[in-house]
Amino acid sequence: MPLPTTEPTARRPLYTAEERARRDQSPWTIVQGVLAPLQFLVFLVSLALVLRWLATGEGYALATASIVVKTLVLYAIMVTGSIWEKVVFGRWLFAPTFFWEDVFSMLVLALHTAYLAALWAGGWAPTALIALALAAYAAYVVNAAQFVLKLRAARLAGDAAAPVEGARA
Repeated sequence: MPLPTTEPTARRPLYTAEERARRDQSPWTIVQGVLAPLQFLVFLVSLALVLRWLATGEGYALATASIVVKTLVLYAIMVTGSIWEKVVFGRWLFAPTFFWEDVFSMLVLALHTAYLAALWAGGWAPTALIALALAAYAAYVVNAAQFVLKLRAARLAGDAAAPVEGARA
């Protein structure tokens, strides 16, 4: 049995030199860098519309349309993020570097997809649909925070120029 040591253990950097080179050369890095803040902007607008409907009862159709748009942008960032991950890490998803972020991204994707399914199936009360959307949005915020914290930690640890890919979900 190895003896415990007080020396710090070596932590794997966010990217190896080869992964960083692939990341820096991939056009998908730019796509992710554009889609991540776009998705966040769409989220903020949609959240405002949803909260407006909850507060006033007005604008349900607009709030619903904004949730659908948010979900479509989520799908776009998930598909392109998977391509990015394949190019950089050799896996479509669940590369060790972003494993837990990808796991939580699946929850985000499932909740957004459940919203679309419930919307199109009909029979759900507007408040139930909005509650489902808000659950999806809460999961999205947690997931976005995961990516932002991971990339911030990487920058602080000296893994400079980490991409904005992080806010994928």
